[in-house]
Amino acid sequence: MVTPVRSAGARTLPLQIMSLRGTITVVASIDIITTKEVAHLLGVTTKTVFRLIESGDLTRAARGLVDRASVERYLANRQGGRTRVWSEHTAWGALALLSGLTADWLGSVQTSRLRSTLRSIDTEDLIVRLRDRATVHTYTGHRSVITRLSADDRLVVVDTTVLGQVADTTQVNAYLDPAHLATIVGSLGLKQAADGRMTLRVTTFDIDRVRRIANHGTALASVDAATSLDPRTRGLGERTLADSSTRLTA
Repeated sequence: MVTPVRSAGARTLPLQIMSLRGTITVVASIDIITTKEVAHLLGVTTKTVFRLIESGDLTRAARGLVDRASVERYLANRQGGRTRVWSEHTAWGALALLSGLTADWLGSVQTSRLRSTLRSIDTEDLIVRLRDRATVHTYTGHRSVITRLSADDRLVVVDTTVLGQVADTTQVNAYLDPAHLATIVGSLGLKQAADGRMTLRVTTFDIDRVRRIANHGTALASVDAATSLDPRTRGLGERTLADSSTRLTA
């Protein structure tokens, strides 16, 4: 169990690292805030805060704790109104362009404008604009379920090894059509949990097109990683997504 500790400045998280000599506890410089404090700052209920975490608007640092930087970004976006979230079809069009593919479901004028925006937008705003590509659900379940999920052809499993990460067989990140969600969750006995390691992203966008984007380039894996709970994975996702934008401008 991770418990917050207080330092001279911000609250930080003690992390346990397994080594050959035993378990070592270190303090990470992650500024955190409780879900109750987030609810107070935003003027919402804690239930709404959990929904914002599941949707990717806020970043969970540990059970009952949120990364303060994500709260500040959310407030800036909401109060300043500077970032407009793209519709599902536009978000997938952007991901197609970032992957070096065509977005033939968009008109030529919309494609041209979207490409222009992608050439000028910063990575943080891009992540926000892509948010509505899918609705995020996280689950827990028996470890053997991950193998079954990974082999299910109704799902588009995103391969994070394209980002240079080592394959992690303890988690799965996949997209699927909403028509299959209830059946899959019920048949595998999955239980919804904010800290679950089985992430199912529901989208009404054509799943074959999602599969093509997932299998071409790193853009989709990058934007998924950029909303990860793990700071290192999140940083990797942000850097590789920035690289995709840079290649688009070349």
